[in-house]
Amino acid sequence: MTPPQRQRRDLVPEPPTPQAGEDKPGNPERIYVVAGPDGERAELDLVTLIVARATDPPPSASPEQAALLRLCAAPLSVAELSAYLHLPFSAMGVLLTELLTADLVQARAPIVRKARSDRSLLEAVMNGLQRL
Repeated sequence: MTPPQRQRRDLVPEPPTPQAGEDKPGNPERIYVVAGPDGERAELDLVTLIVARATDPPPSASPEQAALLRLCAAPLSVAELSAYLHLPFSAMGVLLTELLTADLVQARAPIVRKARSDRSLLEAVMNGLQRL
């Protein structure tokens, strides 16, 4: 009895080469431009808060930009927006830069919580309330 023979898979055939009179297939058209003509991006952190200035997205907005504007009715951080839209931080930076230059959103520094209150002040308030 002979062991079963393995059949070799054929490699993927190469596309046919263009003939002398045919045009070469061009590069596919870019769907999205990664940066503007100057290549600058807004200074954004993961904790930068984004707030929409307009409630309704303009008709020229892409689906991602429209979703961003709808989400930003209340202040959200860039990290939260990235998580909600399932987009990496780099893509969020590009989208937010476009929205910032169009004045559709506003970027704010994160709200920094003050240092904890002084313990002696809290004890004095508590003692004052207990005396009442």
